[in-house]
Amino acid sequence: MNRRTILHIDSSARLARSHSRRLGRIFVDAWLAERGQDEVIYRDIGINPPPFMTQDWIAAAFTKPEARSDAMKQTLAYSDELIDEIERAEVIVLGAPMYNYNMPAALKAWFDQIARIGRTFSFDLARGDFPIEPILSGKTLVVVSSRGEFGFDGGVRQHMNALDMGISACSHYLGASSIHTISAEFEEFGGERRANSVEAAEIKARALANSLVSSLRQAA
Repeated sequence: MNRRTILHIDSSARLARSHSRRLGRIFVDAWLAERGQDEVIYRDIGINPPPFMTQDWIAAAFTKPEARSDAMKQTLAYSDELIDEIERAEVIVLGAPMYNYNMPAALKAWFDQIARIGRTFSFDLARGDFPIEPILSGKTLVVVSSRGEFGFDGGVRQHMNALDMGISACSHYLGASSIHTISAEFEEFGGERRANSVEAAEIKARALANSLVSSLRQAA
């Protein structure tokens, strides 16, 4: 059985009581229970957030590799490290809590670091109104999330869900050919609804891991 690589990203600012962190661990543990030989690359950007883009970063990214100075290469070294991790992975597990109806600032900074011309996308005006073309492909993206309110998936707050829309819009930088989203809701309300939502999300996380592993077996 071919060895696979999972890239597991946590972006929650919380260490304790973080449901997105717990859902990510549940998925990865369920996967490894079936495929213990697989590799997991773990990065905690909630605790160690990526730096924001700067003028120097932009100048370096848009300079052809052969023309970059040593200072430019150093400026892009962290970005290169993040992209190398994405390239290695077949499955990306993204812990993405909803903060103010959007993604955490650390996760947005991570996306900004990996959106790189010549590495994760190409740009050609000859393609008309759609000049950006992804370079990576064939990866599975699993988004595990926690939301303070409810009704973001086709419900009463669907129009406020900038988190899922933002991740979907940026997923081509990751080479994601499929996206699976699991979320626990009612964080701010607590009570039975919250408990039921968390339990259902945990069950879905385990079931999704088992389903994806089963698909690998069938494809082998």
